[in-house]
Amino acid sequence: MSNRKLLVDSKRQVAILLVNNDLKKEYQISTASNGLGCEEGSFCTPIGKLRIAKKIGDGLPTGTIIRSRVITSEVWSSDITNPVSKSKEDLVLTRLLWLEGAENQNANTIDRYIYLHGTNQETLLGTPASHGCVRFSNFDIIEIYKLLHVGDEVEIV
Repeated sequence: MSNRKLLVDSKRQVAILLVNNDLKKEYQISTASNGLGCEEGSFCTPIGKLRIAKKIGDGLPTGTIIRSRVITSEVWSSDITNPVSKSKEDLVLTRLLWLEGAENQNANTIDRYIYLHGTNQETLLGTPASHGCVRFSNFDIIEIYKLLHVGDEVEIV
């Protein structure tokens, strides 16, 4: 069993990395603009204890767009010459950690396609703005991806 856990504090819009129950680092994040909840189709961030079910994105360049869990050849950047730089879409970028529920209340999480992922809307980090996922900066999601493993606990409060 891993000694790592990620605690997502939705009120403070931070994710706290715990190792052996000691705080190691805090990351600014963005949870759902619709708030917290486990209902299908709610576009809310699920609550409770979850686990990392799958990781997608080993070694991808920063900004790589992942659509429906498939790595594309598109790479987002803020450079105005980049065709996707002005996208208003809630893009999943760089790395994806797919969450599954560990409690009855959030058992549908994996079917809701809830992830920890990088975002093209880094300016919104620190405020609830996602469609249900937990967004990180592209730099931070690379670090989280390296530190957390399939089966590690993620708790969202």
